Order: sequence, then structure tokens, then C-alpha cells
Amino acid sequence: MSFRSIAAAAALIVVCSVAGVAAERTNLGRAVTADEIAAWNIDVSGDGAGLPAGRGSVAEGRALFAEACAACHGDKGQGGAADALVGGRGTLATAKPVKTIGSFWPYAPTVFDYVNRAMPFNAPQSLTPDQVYAVTAYLLFLNGIVSEDTTLDAASLAKVEMPNRNGFTRDPRPDVPPK
Repeated sequence: MSFRSIAAAAALIVVCSVAGVAAERTNLGRAVTADEIAAWNIDVSGDGAGLPAGRGSVAEGRALFAEACAACHGDKGQGGAADALVGGRGTLATAKPVKTIGSFWPYAPTVFDYVNRAMPFNAPQSLTPDQVYAVTAYLLFLNGIVSEDTTLDAASLAKVEMPNRNGFTRDPRPDVPPK
């Protein structure tokens, strides 16, 4: 579990504890259960910590993308009503950088994290882990990062090297510990 998820869980427990006390005093609401708190602990770190069990292939992702993503992101991720997901390599240092999965994102597991928690736009968190792995595989394929015969799971996704992996710098503030 990442520091971020531990901190979020601790904050949620404090809020829920206060809410539980408030519920007892006011007869409004109820205390949140441990299972309900666990259901919100879905974050995935850049190193792959938090990735669930499952697997998905580029071929499976192609079909899911056409069904659930293409209407907003274009049939090949080129953009449409929503941002482009493909392209932009070599543009980050220009006057008009194009920030996409292939040009900007430093860690592949965070693609999974974003798709899992926020997509599709009209039904966030509705995809199964297998479906999210598949869509992630397809997006990485469209960006030339994995081959067409790729199947991803927690172990293999964490090993994917993104083109901009070293494009970010460490936070220089003295109170932020190095990784």
C-alpha cells in the first residue's frame, strides 16, 4: 500500500469515526464499515503497487476501446470530444507540447490507475480489472510502447518502460524525501 493510500485511508477513518459519533448523537447516517473503506482503496502507484489481479490483451483492448472510448477519444486515440491519447512524442520542449500517454506519462501503471478510476466518462469505475488491463494494453500499443501481441497483468505492466520515464525531476524541497 502506498503512502498516499495509507494517508487517504487514515483520513477516511478519522472522518468516518467522526461521522459515526455524529450519527450516534443525531440519529443521522451511520458509521462506514471497513469493507466500504477498502472499496475506495483503489489507487495504483507508478511502481505498480496496488495493481489488482487480472490480465488483458491488446486485441481485447481494441474491441473495448471501440465500444467505450472511441466516441470521445477518436477511433485510434487521436482525440475528438476529449483529449488525444496518442502522439506528441518530441513536442514537450516545443512551444506547443502535446501531452499524451506516449509523450508525457512517466509510468505505465498510472495509465491503468486513471482508466480504472475515471473512465469511461459516462460510467467511471465500471470496467473490470481485466478490461482495464486490456484498454491499457491497447493504449500502450497505439503509442508504440508495447507490441500487438502483448498481454498485460500486474507484473508485466509494472515493467513497462515509458518514453518519458526520466522526463521529470525530483521535488527539490528539503522536506520531501528522495525515492
